[in-house]
Amino acid sequence: MDAETDPLRVVAVTYSPGASLESFIASLGSATTRPVEVVLADNGSTDGAPERVAAGRGDVRVLPTGGNVGYGAAVDAGLAGATGRWAVVANPDVVFEPGSIDALLAAAQRWPRAGAVGPAIRTPDGELYPSARDLPSLSTGAGHAALGWVWPGNPWTARYRREREAPRERTAGWLSGSCFVIDLDAYRTIGGFDPGYFMYFEDVDLGERLGRAGYLNVYAPSAVVVHEGGHATRRQPHRMARVHHTSALRYLARRYPGRRHAPLRLGLRMGLGGRMLLSYVSGQVAAGARFQRGAAELQEDQAS
Repeated sequence: MDAETDPLRVVAVTYSPGASLESFIASLGSATTRPVEVVLADNGSTDGAPERVAAGRGDVRVLPTGGNVGYGAAVDAGLAGATGRWAVVANPDVVFEPGSIDALLAAAQRWPRAGAVGPAIRTPDGELYPSARDLPSLSTGAGHAALGWVWPGNPWTARYRREREAPRERTAGWLSGSCFVIDLDAYRTIGGFDPGYFMYFEDVDLGERLGRAGYLNVYAPSAVVVHEGGHATRRQPHRMARVHHTSALRYLARRYPGRRHAPLRLGLRMGLGGRMLLSYVSGQVAAGARFQRGAAELQEDQAS
């Protein structure tokens, strides 16, 4: 583990984040006893929020990425040159609960093969988001994609999201990119994020490659953060729906390469294309996310 006196790199990707960025920065003060260095990898903000938050602070700096390069590429830029073993990656509309980062680092100590460790992620209403999921198999992924938004309680979605389980510290196929700590050696071993994903599925891809390299993705619900979420989707819903389906196709096509899987890839392309068209016609831009359990249930489980 890093020496506790070393600054811990915290990277947030900003794109006109608004007032939520101030809450993000303020919550870091009670999230860890470690000193932090915050890098705001800025994808072209026009609201001035990153500059306002960084003004006069030696522990926060704005790193322009040169344009809206996407989430994973911006994180890669923000982590460049980071020292120590661990770093934090989080969305700028996350609020860390007291001690949450230290709890993630403590969980990492309990799992020596951990490549990434993610917290319990709650919505502002206290619902628990299924942020530590299995890697989507073809059958489970198809069932979730086809039925997730019209029948949120279907067994394929429940299996993929593991949302019928009580929160417990465990391994997962992948962790939500909205907040996690990453082992920098593991991250560099696998080459960081794949910049070919503009948004969505870059965290699924990262988790899969960590697993293939022998590392673990660990879910640690003793650490809790609150995530507002949905800023990009609300601002450009149909564009984000298109990006989501494009990223899903990239991920699935790369899992099934070669000539013998060409018919399967064509089927995936047609299926995802049809789903995207349906989202435009119906006005639904994504599968309705069903949340696992209320915050009170989470706290009861942690206390027991």
